Amino acid sequence: MISQPHAAILCSPGMGHLIPVIELAKRLVNHHNVTVTIFAVQSNTSRAESELLKAATSPKFCDIIELPLPDISGLLDPDAAIVTKLSVMMREIRPAFRSAILAEDSPRPSILIVDLFGTESLPIGDELGVPKYVYVACNAWFLALTVYVPILDKEVEGEYVDQTEPLKIRGCSLVQPEEVCDPMLNRADQQYLEYVRIGGEIPRSDGILLNIWKDLQPKTLDAFKDESLLGRVVKVPVYPIGPLTRSAQSASPTGLRDGDLFNWLDKQPSESVIFVSLGSGGTLTYEQMTEMAWGLELSQQRFIWVVRPPTSKRTDAAFFTSGKGDDDPSSYLPEGFLTRTRDIGLVVPIWAPQVDILSHPSIGGFFSHCGWNSTLESIINGVPMIVWPLYAEQRMNATLLSDELGVAVRSKVPPWKGVVEREEIKRMVRKIMVEEDGIAIRGKVNELKLSAVKALSQGDSSYNALSQVASTTK
Repeated sequence: MISQPHAAILCSPGMGHLIPVIELAKRLVNHHNVTVTIFAVQSNTSRAESELLKAATSPKFCDIIELPLPDISGLLDPDAAIVTKLSVMMREIRPAFRSAILAEDSPRPSILIVDLFGTESLPIGDELGVPKYVYVACNAWFLALTVYVPILDKEVEGEYVDQTEPLKIRGCSLVQPEEVCDPMLNRADQQYLEYVRIGGEIPRSDGILLNIWKDLQPKTLDAFKDESLLGRVVKVPVYPIGPLTRSAQSASPTGLRDGDLFNWLDKQPSESVIFVSLGSGGTLTYEQMTEMAWGLELSQQRFIWVVRPPTSKRTDAAFFTSGKGDDDPSSYLPEGFLTRTRDIGLVVPIWAPQVDILSHPSIGGFFSHCGWNSTLESIINGVPMIVWPLYAEQRMNATLLSDELGVAVRSKVPPWKGVVEREEIKRMVRKIMVEEDGIAIRGKVNELKLSAVKALSQGDSSYNALSQVASTTK
């Protein structure tokens, strides 16, 4: 009797890593007859992560083993970059992960999957004698840069951001120096060394899973198959298995779907509201937040804006005597803004159920930091974007979405270079929501939505790609 295949998935801390891992697990369990155990590194800071893990076990569809967060305080500077912290954390977690996966009371995995920061645990797959895969929950262009960076490290002199010519990757779009991902901004920083290491370790797997679908980036995917292009760097298969995204029903805890926000949304015309949310780590300076508020108001479009306290404070004396704190948006939004816009907009402090909002028929645009999870959630709901990249690989995502795929607009002055003024914000909002260009962009994003849904259907490209991975289990 052949036992049911069992996948062990190692997941780094952070919502951006946990969401696509849980969606991959669901897909393996529900569509490919594979049992799954997720080994999740605990986070001491995120209540949202705890809620997400709790939701994944009720009703239970897979086992989740939480690995204790290692103490890395003595191994790096307190101000170390996030990539450095994650890399050191996942390095230190290896003994606990190995013990957990080899424990007598744990089911023996027939396949090992690690995420981008877990590549140092790939040898555990060799020890177990099972196929080992890396899950890169992003796009093919980012994967291309990541696996090519060990070559660029030898070929490029000086800082990448100081280059006068774009970076060339065989078979891919050029990467502008200002668009490189965060670890490449300073070659003397430890996070750069960690990134180069990760880029060199990914091809040592038996295959790479990508959270895209074949028709999204066919040229780049073909380059991975061509030995004269990226195929000479990555000699293992690349499997586009996406888009793996949360559904509206499963994305938020019970009870959040009801309330004033959705009562208000239900009363708005179809595709008339722009949703403004810059991700779980997205913050603005006080000056930029002021321009954002005025831009939304001047656009005269309906909006929902998820706000967080700005990174810099007001300096006027009146504020310091007002008694208002960070939990009161009126303390950092322009005076009178909430009153003047109360008929056309809602301001939501800190958090809102993003997938439920994006799937609502009244939403007509998404003002986004263009993290890859948010990007896929927008596309799968047919919502065009205004892209506002902040960190990680988001500058590359913004270029892909606006310049190559044509499903987004972006500011003339990049947000990381200076303050984007209110008239520019007004222009982008109106372009997406009311101008003819917005109709064309909406048409393109709906085409992508249809191709994405088709790719996941039984017998189509993404379904077949994950079937091939599942078939390698013993």
